Amino acid sequence: MRLLLIVAWLALLVVAVAAWTKEDYEIFDLVSAIEAAEGKGTSFYSWLEVSPSASTSEIARAYRKKSVQLHPDKNPGVKGAHDIFARLGVISKILRDTEGRKRYDFFYKNGVPKWRGTGYYYSRFRPGLGTVVVFLAIVTSVLQYVVQRLNYQRDLKRVEEVTAQAKSAAWGNRLTPGEGQRKVKVNLGGAPRIDEDGSLVPGRMVDMVVEGNDVFILEEDGSLLPVDNSTAVPPSFSRTWPVVLASSLYAKIVGGQKAVDQEDKEESEDTSGTASDAPGSGTVTPRERKTRTANGGPVATSMAGGRRRKAVRKK
Repeated sequence: MRLLLIVAWLALLVVAVAAWTKEDYEIFDLVSAIEAAEGKGTSFYSWLEVSPSASTSEIARAYRKKSVQLHPDKNPGVKGAHDIFARLGVISKILRDTEGRKRYDFFYKNGVPKWRGTGYYYSRFRPGLGTVVVFLAIVTSVLQYVVQRLNYQRDLKRVEEVTAQAKSAAWGNRLTPGEGQRKVKVNLGGAPRIDEDGSLVPGRMVDMVVEGNDVFILEEDGSLLPVDNSTAVPPSFSRTWPVVLASSLYAKIVGGQKAVDQEDKEESEDTSGTASDAPGSGTVTPRERKTRTANGGPVATSMAGGRRRKAVRKK
């Protein structure tokens, strides 16, 4: 029953937000601007110094009087004078319009909603692409963490069920531990079922060993795999996709740089102790040798009689 009430309340909220129009959003902005400039609780009527039941002609006279006071020519050097004067004109127009005044009176009596819908906030703040990407990364990371936590709780419950089955098979319903090890078979594949031909198909039976309060899975090679809470993977933000992606990119960058450094080190070792690389020395570094070989050029030069002689490649 409580869940139904929450769903109904959310449905009403969605309907109310969807029903707000562009004119309503304009009223929301004006109310926020007036309260920020004149103080909390300032209304259109109190700013114009008229009563909420004032007639259209009274509102018009109040507007003319206020416009003389707030005209930018009358307030030179006042910061935001043009914005204030423009705001006065919009408020006067809303209150002198029958439908506009009706909409404002509704919010004047019931209060401006605190949550005005995602469309309202997006249209006002218009976040950039970077902000949107960061926001989505945070939201999806939190959701992934929540899923990890749910899976962790499910795994803990499964471990508890399996250990209880193994101990019950080993020591009976009293679960009084005995001495030594007990080898039992535990069904980990669900309840047995009847096949199409009417034969009984057992669940996935696994060999397990119970020793005191410890439970193990017996592997084919005879090794024992403990079954306890440590087998369940706890939730961690380090396993969410943004962190994993960043770690992977960092590892590739660092690994690539290490490979380049290692290659340079090997080349330095190969060329150490040989003739200098000065022009005419004929020394070729391993990297140059690879480049020349790939380009089909000569791979070595030799010195004979003080002259450089190209090595001729046999066809």
